[in-house]
Formats: sequence, structure tokens, C-alpha cells
Amino acid sequence: MRTLVLGIDSGTQSTKVLVVDAKSGKVLGSASAAYDLIPNLPPGAKEQHPHTWRDATAKALKAALKTAKATAAEVQAIGVSGQQHGFVPLDKTGEVIRAAKLWCDTSTIAECEEITGKLGGLKAAIKAVGNSIAPGFTAPKILWLKNHEPENFARLATVLLPHDYLNFWLTGQATMEYGDASGTALLDVRKRQWSAAVLKAIDADLAAKLPPLRASNQAAGRLQAATAKALGLGTDVVVSAGGGDNMMGAIGTGNTRPGVITASFGTSGTIYACAEKPVIDPQGEIAAFCDSTNRWLPLLCTMNVTVATEMARQYFGWTHDKFAAAAASAPAGCDGLVLVPYLDGERTPNVPAGTGVFLGVNPKTFTAPHFARAAMEGVTLGMNYGLRRLAELGVKPTQIRATGGGAKSKLWRQVMADVFNAEVVTLKVSEGAAYGAALQALWCWRREPGEDVAIDAITDQFVTLNKAETATPNAKNVETYRQVQALQDETSKALRGVFPQHRAFVTR
Repeated sequence: MRTLVLGIDSGTQSTKVLVVDAKSGKVLGSASAAYDLIPNLPPGAKEQHPHTWRDATAKALKAALKTAKATAAEVQAIGVSGQQHGFVPLDKTGEVIRAAKLWCDTSTIAECEEITGKLGGLKAAIKAVGNSIAPGFTAPKILWLKNHEPENFARLATVLLPHDYLNFWLTGQATMEYGDASGTALLDVRKRQWSAAVLKAIDADLAAKLPPLRASNQAAGRLQAATAKALGLGTDVVVSAGGGDNMMGAIGTGNTRPGVITASFGTSGTIYACAEKPVIDPQGEIAAFCDSTNRWLPLLCTMNVTVATEMARQYFGWTHDKFAAAAASAPAGCDGLVLVPYLDGERTPNVPAGTGVFLGVNPKTFTAPHFARAAMEGVTLGMNYGLRRLAELGVKPTQIRATGGGAKSKLWRQVMADVFNAEVVTLKVSEGAAYGAALQALWCWRREPGEDVAIDAITDQFVTLNKAETATPNAKNVETYRQVQALQDETSKALRGVFPQHRAFVTR
């Protein structure tokens, strides 16, 4: 009989489930279920109902098991990866109070300023938790509920993150692990403890509403009877601690020791590394997260990646192949057409009121291929802003492992290599977060009976590079992008004061 572990990745657009053989690491089955954001919300608000994730997980899990021809007795462990920062409020009965505000929600700017002000400014916030108080994080979302929906806040009994909510549904137990908890801006990442100063700045009773913290190698529990029955699985299945999608992506790409950097090109973009000690950015631009292997994960996040390329592709009515072909027909640097890609505001740099701006439009560049490639280049240059900041903090890559939808494009991989001026590789299992969740589940399951196995031993064994897709820098293009990067940087800085005025003007 086979021994199987399941990796669940609950994202912003869909939930994916992988069925993985615990002995070989091979993916035996997979499935996904798609969903959307709640429509017609006020500007800046991005929400989903947690029941959507739960229902999608059940659907995808059953389908994945079917494709793998798996039996209930073969499944030993489950790991959950979830979109970070979302605020899931539960009442005293364990039911969801309202839709979750997501990582990409920028309606909490005032709450960020309120918390930061109570703490004594940016430096004091970084001293308290190791991070700035940014709109994407969970802390300001909790204060937003208190400020805008006091009747719902009065019902609040438990604060969970998206992956915590799925663990709660699976096990019946409310817990948090250090990696995902570090993205709340409630946790002092140095001490791995809740920050009393931040909790006090939000509400005097907040501490009692936070679940217990657990290490990344500890199980969240076992499948509770009702959920096990609904999924057709046994109640002896171990549910690992799980983690945020970036933390699970690190495991799934083998980023479990210093020197490797993962770049995820999805709806949003993230670049992160494994560190043996906290990496604190005094400017607050790089997130000083914990990872989901009991170490740390310095991370930058940009909010606009495939959101920009998909907008261009859909506008021109192209397939993905036609988009890639069109973009490839334009030269590197797009003859000076540059996108500042803050379509949904931006997190790194912190420009929550930002909008998208094309600079360099003229008769030569006013073509569909130029706009397509400029979208691809613009978001990659935006991510390089943070990669350069990581280097300033001492985190320098020996290799960049690309994952997410953008990594599937040969042209885009070359753009990455040229913009980052580094070797870019991909993985044979492209679903990094779901695969990482499965490998963490395997780690937890093997440790339960007392086996002393390290997570990097597991990733060394199972995470394999797709060498045929390696991209290396082109010296001429590297220089072109260095100049375009400087232009994007200067444009971004020049417009920082204009963005809020423009956002207010167009949303009246």
C-alpha cells in the first residue's frame, strides 16, 4: 500500500491540491477549484468569504484523490498553504462573522497610521514587531473592524488567518504557527511572541482572541470526525502546522538554507530567502518574517505581477502564446516605454494609493507588442526594487528559483535573468506552495513517532530543478534594464505625492 501526503494551496484565485507519494516525492494526482473576489466593493476593499476556500478545498481534494486513484487508508498527512495576512473573524461558536479582508485590501491606510502613531512612529513599530504596519498586514484589518463595524467587532472571539481557518475546519482546533503569524504585524519576530504594544494599540482585550502559537514542526491536530467524513478520509490523518503561501513556497522550492532565493510570479510577486536569524529592515520595506521551518524568511512583496500582464493580454484578446509572441517581438527596454505597475496600489515600495503609469508613449512605442512587453518588464523591475534592498541588508542570491504563472514563460524567465542579473531556474514541480505544504506534512508525519529528520534533508531529496528551463543573463540586456530601472525608480518617486490626489479624484 502506498503512503500519501496531501498539499493544499488556498490562494486568491483558486485552491490547488496535490497528492504526493511520501517515498518518492512524486506528484501522483492534482486538481484545483477556482473562485473570485466578492464583486462591487468600495475602492481598495478586497474580500472573500472563508466558506469559499473551505468548499473549494473539499472539491479539489476529492478530485485530486480521484486522479491519483487513492484510498482513504493511504493518506497519512495533510499540509495547508494559504494566502497570507487575510483576517478571518470568528464568533464564540466558531462561525465566521463576516467576509475576510485579504492581503491585497488597501482600505486600512488610516488604521495603519493610527497604530503606527500610537506606537510612536515607524522606528517604534519596527522595534515592536520587526516590521512596519502596512495595509496588507492583518493588524490594521482588526482595527478597521473595530472602527467601521463595531457590532461585528463586539462578536469577535477568535482571530485567524486563511490557512488557520482551513486547519480549524480540518481539526476543530484554532492555532497559529510562527511563519504565517509573523505576517500579522502582531508578532515580535525576534522573540516569536505577540507584541503587547501593538495589541494594546488595537484593543485591550485582543490578546485573549489570539490562538496559541505552535512551532512549524508541530501538528495542528488530526482530522475531526465531521470533516473526515465529508472528505472521505480517516480521523487518524495528521494535519501539519501549515503556513502562509510564501513560507510553503520556500519549502516547495527547496529554499530551506541560506543562499537560495525564491521569486514567485503570481497575481502578486514575492522574493524571499531563508535566514538563520532575523533580517530587520530599518526602513520597513523588507518584511522580517519567520518561515515555516522554525527559521526566518526576509521577504519583499509587490502587489502587481500577472495582474498587469493579464490585463494587457485580455485587452488585446490574445491567448497566452500570442501574448508571449507579441512581447518577444518588441526589443528589451521597449524603446523607452516603461510601466510603473501600481495598478492595485503597491506594498514595496509602500505606495498604497498608487496607480499604473506608462511613461514613454510615442508613435514608435504605441504598439500592442510594446505595451505587452512593457507590462512584463515593468512588474519585473518592480520586484527588482526589493531584490536590491535585500542585497543591501546582506541577503545576496547564488541562484533565483522562479515559481508561479510567470515562471512558465520562456521570455519572462529571460527578462528575470536580465533584470535580476542572476541565473534563474525553475522546478520540476511548479506548484511550489502546494508541494511545500505536502513536504511539511511529510516532515511532521515522520517526526511524530520520533524520527529526527530535518526539513532540508527532505527538500534536498525531493525538490528537483528543471535544468532545461535555466536562463542566464545577457550582458547587453542587463545594461539596458539597468537604465530602465533607474527611469522607473525616478518616475515612481516623482509621483508619490500625485498618487493620493489622483486616487481621490477618480473615486469621488
